Amino acid sequence: MTELTDLYPTAAELGRLRAVASGTERPDLIVRGGLVQSPGTEEWLERDVVIAGRHIATLTPWNHVPPGPDVEQIDATGSHVVPTFIDAHLHIEYTNLTPGELARLSVARGTGTVLTDPNGAANVWGARGMDLLLSTETPLHVFQQVSPTTPASPTLERGGAVIPEEVVRARLWDPVTTNLGEGNPFDYGEISTGRFREALVAGRRITGHTAAQTEESLWGYLAAGVGDDHNSATVDEVLERVRLGAMITIMGASLTDNTVPIFADLERVAPALRSLCFCADDKHALDLHTEGHIDHHVRQAIRFGVDPQLAYRMATTQPAAYYRLDQVLGLLAPSRLADLQIIPELAEVRPSVVVVEGRVAARDGRALFENRDELPDWASGTVHLPELLDPTMFAVPSTGDEARVRAMAMYKGYFKREFEAGLPIVDGLVQTDPSSDVLKIAVVDRHHGSAETGIGFVQGFGLREGAVAITMNCPNMNIAVVGVDDAAMLRAVEELRAMDGGFVTVDGSGEVVGRVALPVGGMMSAAPFEETADALQRAHAATHALGCRIPSPYIILSFVGLYVVPDLGLTELGLIDTASQSFVDVLLPGAVDRCGS
Repeated sequence: MTELTDLYPTAAELGRLRAVASGTERPDLIVRGGLVQSPGTEEWLERDVVIAGRHIATLTPWNHVPPGPDVEQIDATGSHVVPTFIDAHLHIEYTNLTPGELARLSVARGTGTVLTDPNGAANVWGARGMDLLLSTETPLHVFQQVSPTTPASPTLERGGAVIPEEVVRARLWDPVTTNLGEGNPFDYGEISTGRFREALVAGRRITGHTAAQTEESLWGYLAAGVGDDHNSATVDEVLERVRLGAMITIMGASLTDNTVPIFADLERVAPALRSLCFCADDKHALDLHTEGHIDHHVRQAIRFGVDPQLAYRMATTQPAAYYRLDQVLGLLAPSRLADLQIIPELAEVRPSVVVVEGRVAARDGRALFENRDELPDWASGTVHLPELLDPTMFAVPSTGDEARVRAMAMYKGYFKREFEAGLPIVDGLVQTDPSSDVLKIAVVDRHHGSAETGIGFVQGFGLREGAVAITMNCPNMNIAVVGVDDAAMLRAVEELRAMDGGFVTVDGSGEVVGRVALPVGGMMSAAPFEETADALQRAHAATHALGCRIPSPYIILSFVGLYVVPDLGLTELGLIDTASQSFVDVLLPGAVDRCGS
């Protein structure tokens, strides 16, 4: 667990750093001959980085400290030397990797620090799950963004674990904490207001999830002390928030990549460039492996014309300063951790060497350390369903020949636009309409063994047959399943139980054609990241063969039920209007009830 106080130099380390910097003792390591990113000015400096133990002692002109057999040397001639990258908002669960496997993948690509909101782990395991997602013996710094509410709403979902409010507030004072995690922007209650106040008093930043808000709605959210936003997807949204003092954390996720619309209009966004940093938010192992982590954001910024010096600062110095980590990391300066990377080509953003706490951790894209993290027994066996599932659990009864339903159309990644659809009724049951891409979606309780089910209809997945199911509905980590027919949906849920959680795709005959086993909480795999990425690639291909048009269908399915993103959400208790945070009927017209039918 990365406690900030443990990363500061001890008194003994400070004494040695001063001795090395003043020339009375020899360093342990010198990174020589590179162009070093200046910690305080936007310059590339002809400097050597002089390291003693875990920390940087000083920066000197090239070759100021003579070589010798007692000092390790790393040659950075012809390259640039920059700090390791910071991911300012990440849910490790959605990488589908344990922290140790994420480290093997991301540290080699230059990302050495992540600020994680473990809301999925909190919903599955409670507070001990939050600690599990913060813990690794690998050289990855993991700081906590305290998940605000578990469950997110006690009236709109049953959820899994329950974390008392006093536990949430106490965690804001933990030395592993940098900020309060993202909360419901439509919650104006006394409890959430008190939580915002506690975060401010504790000196923690407050992460925002602004969900396309504007004007009064946005103003009311930021007035709670919320200081950053990772939802900004347009230049207009960026400018509106920065002009109100917010830091923008540009999301490059498997859901959607906001680096494209924001940096593509570089002239307009230019006034906000020094108020930007980066996050992956929800990016699975396959995309991290093939596209990159924060290195992807830096490549995109440079590709669209951002000066490389500034692009690298967006990934290092700017988030470190905003999240109050700059006394420890995020810049190459005396007494800071010796967390750095050597970049041969600035635009390619592929480090030849990565150093973490004064030790070489990766070379040429490969980690030089192993993941030896051990998982507790309680981390698996988290999918709890009745021994026999009701074959009618997905039925939506109605009368007549056609039903008018309240449905949601997917757009901009995980946003949902409400619309009305006419669907056929056969034998008193509402059917899907694959020809119009209106499919059935359900969220099923997997925590309490009840299989309680909320049902809706969704457009955007494009399945011609079969079903897709996951054990990662956000934020409560219940089962979410979308399908053409009830039989395929039932088969997919049964397979999830058999495999102890993960992702599954079945075809129209009920055959399992795609499978990604995620037995760690039904969210992650402890297998080598290469295996998990390969399984995702095969399962995506199988899902696409059934007609699905979404590049990353499983992670998108995770967010269809999210009820803090317009216009509709879905939990095991029913369909929800996100603006009013209340249940609505899936059938139109009809009286509203909490079961959505």
